[in-house]
Amino acid sequence: MNIAAPNIENAGPFTRACGWHKLLPNKIVEMAKKIKKLGQDDPRRIIHSLKVGLALTLVSLFYYIQPLYDRIGENSIWAVITVILVFEFSVGATLGKGLNRMLATLSAGALGVGVHHLATLSGEKGEPIVLGFFVAIIAATVTFVRFFPTMKARYDYGLLIFILTFSLVSVSGYRKDKVLNMAHQRVTTIIVGSFIAIVTCICIRFGSEFFKISEDRQPLSDIAFIQGYKSLLTSKNNEETMANLARWEMWHYRFGLFHPWKQYVKVGALTRQCTYKIEALNNYLNSEIQTRNEFGRKIQEPSTKICSESGKALRELASAVKKMNQPTSVNAHIENSKTAIENLKFMLDTYHLEDANLQEIIPSAEVALTLIDVVPCIVKIADAVQELASLAHFKTPATRVSP
Repeated sequence: MNIAAPNIENAGPFTRACGWHKLLPNKIVEMAKKIKKLGQDDPRRIIHSLKVGLALTLVSLFYYIQPLYDRIGENSIWAVITVILVFEFSVGATLGKGLNRMLATLSAGALGVGVHHLATLSGEKGEPIVLGFFVAIIAATVTFVRFFPTMKARYDYGLLIFILTFSLVSVSGYRKDKVLNMAHQRVTTIIVGSFIAIVTCICIRFGSEFFKISEDRQPLSDIAFIQGYKSLLTSKNNEETMANLARWEMWHYRFGLFHPWKQYVKVGALTRQCTYKIEALNNYLNSEIQTRNEFGRKIQEPSTKICSESGKALRELASAVKKMNQPTSVNAHIENSKTAIENLKFMLDTYHLEDANLQEIIPSAEVALTLIDVVPCIVKIADAVQELASLAHFKTPATRVSP
């Protein structure tokens, strides 16, 4: 006879309640540990949360203080909504969304008032026709503009708010007489809400974040070193987003007003091209068919030299970008890599294949040819970093003078 094992699903309500009561302390402790770890990983998250609360408290004064409420009335809610929608983790993102919202609201409000005035001149019967025509044309045009890549990346939120504000002012004005006063109050509250969000968030910036893409990922010490490059393969969208947000930061302790953020994106793209070569190289090195043979031992020395000098060049370039220093010694490492490539090519050209086993040689030859392809990628990265150093006016590192 089979006897079903007792479990919480077959138990009665009282038994289930007792089971949940016993598990509750452990769940609370586990949740507390997760909250603590989340705050320890990046304390700015706690600061950001407090700033959101502070910004909402400040903007709520429009409701709490009677003179302010008497001037603006129920439209004060637009200031609260603006803070919630505009407030982001960094000042670049907040400033971008805030300015987009303010400019879009101002221009759309003015256009809505103008369209409403034009519609009233058409008479009682013609007014809804004129309003519907302009709403359809302007909404369709602005929606189409949102598909342009440049507009999508930087001004998509502003264009969306433009459509919303224009529709609200022009359409709702059909049933209200004081459309100008309504538009003025909404524009004022949205500008005030955006300003409060920007001022409150001003201490967290994305400029420094651009150099810390890998910090949110697992540290390299916890994974195999050869796998560390894979984080670059998925960083494209992250880099482009941060570069777009950093452009809104018009001041920074390290970056000037017209800092060449596009050049950072270019360096990142070239680095990813190099990463694909390294990915292929890693696949060859970890393949099951790889064997030790005379050909592999012969090309080992120049191949090792290429790897060593290329690694030094990449480390020099990474340090130069992070510290904003001129990459002074990278050319020497690149020249050493090119010399090793010439030696490797000479060995490949002079190796005799009469008695060789091609199945054993091909994997080693693929590794050698991939290494030869890696160095030109590093040269392109070095050229892009040199251009960045010139545009951003990187400083020359102080040289130590031996006594």
